[in-house]
Amino acid sequence: MKVVLWGMGTALPRFAMGQEEAAKAAALISGHSEEEAQRLVKLYRITGISRRYSVLIDHNGGGPLHERQSFFPRAAESAQGPGIGQRMDRYEREAPPLAVEAAGRALAQAETSPTDITHVITVSCSGFVAPGLDVELIRRLGLPSTTQRTHIGFMGCHGALNGLRAAKAFVESENACVLLVALELCTLHYHYRWDMQKNVANALFADGAAAAVLGPAVPGRDAGWRAVATGSCLVPNSLDAMTWRIRDHGFEMTLSQEVPQLIETHLELWLRGWLAQQGRTLRDIRSWAVHPGGPTILRATAQALGLKKADLEVSWDALREFGNMSSPTLLFILNELRRQQAPLPCVALGFGPGLAAEAVLFD
Repeated sequence: MKVVLWGMGTALPRFAMGQEEAAKAAALISGHSEEEAQRLVKLYRITGISRRYSVLIDHNGGGPLHERQSFFPRAAESAQGPGIGQRMDRYEREAPPLAVEAAGRALAQAETSPTDITHVITVSCSGFVAPGLDVELIRRLGLPSTTQRTHIGFMGCHGALNGLRAAKAFVESENACVLLVALELCTLHYHYRWDMQKNVANALFADGAAAAVLGPAVPGRDAGWRAVATGSCLVPNSLDAMTWRIRDHGFEMTLSQEVPQLIETHLELWLRGWLAQQGRTLRDIRSWAVHPGGPTILRATAQALGLKKADLEVSWDALREFGNMSSPTLLFILNELRRQQAPLPCVALGFGPGLAAEAVLFD
């Protein structure tokens, strides 16, 4: 059975922050020295990010960024910031409206009634609450009470690809109509104190939501952008290269400097073999949707696969305009490629804790 991407939608918090003001705010909130503050400015600048969105920014009025948010106190008042309970309370409040907004747009683009949805898949690793996003989507969108629910958590940046794999399986096995929603509020997990790995995470991550509706090919509906295959590879000897753990004051992300080299070393061999199983070669792929975990991830992927910067233009644009929103980012890129009517076949590719690589082939 052909599994078709019927429609997509995205949503962002109301307010954004520029990278330069974000670096200054980070230094003020965490009480860094002048030397550390200057290092932060340089770090934030080389991310390639222009702006990021956050649910924690209260308004876009005058004044510096650290005064336009009330969630994170200065280090003098709280050495490590809000506890995990406070951060999860904020997730519970902010996540549902953003998820519903993205889902509503996807349903509209797909020209699909909420009552036609048979399965809902939610993807999120930045917050947990039960009843969760799946129940809120059913309640707020008017999905059938019999909608079957699946949640994919703690997969990180490639989580949406795992969601697409599950959606593909449901459509193929049950002739389902699937609503997939990926949402992350990464800025809830800002970390205090001077630690370069955590500074990198603070500089990269952002908030956002994206959704997709998938179903079988039906007469009268565009049958383009078919999800025809999925693949997964756990890179050898890489378990500490990227990690994501719950701590008392937020979720801690670690990113080893070895990640780009691991991608350059292992990606091509695995991807060539996986594509060969689908009767394809690297040269056959005409569009690429690569998750922009950061500039070094995109450069390493291009180096490994022999891609030009233009091949990853949409990924670079997403990084610049939105930052790394973790799981929704890949769907933002796919949405833009579809809008541009990018040529097929297309490979969607992302990396996450492990180090693991995930892929979906569209044709």
